[in-house]
Amino acid sequence: MADYMVVASGRSSRQVSAICEKLSTRLKQGPGLVCRMEGKQASDWVLMDCGDVIVHVFRPEVRAFYQLEDMWLFETSTTPT
Repeated sequence: MADYMVVASGRSSRQVSAICEKLSTRLKQGPGLVCRMEGKQASDWVLMDCGDVIVHVFRPEVRAFYQLEDMWLFETSTTPT
């Protein structure tokens, strides 16, 4: 499990790949975190496991299809009194 989840988008597969590479490099240089990546070959949806933080980087079409954010939204319901 992770403490945080980050969901981001890139406009193309090339941009998704570049975002992940840059983030991985910065996290390695700064706090010394090594992130494992899945999906970088196609770069439609890249999952980065950075320990306590999970990062999802999508192309917009893929993000809209999976709607990952909706799985984590809490529905607030009001009950009549």
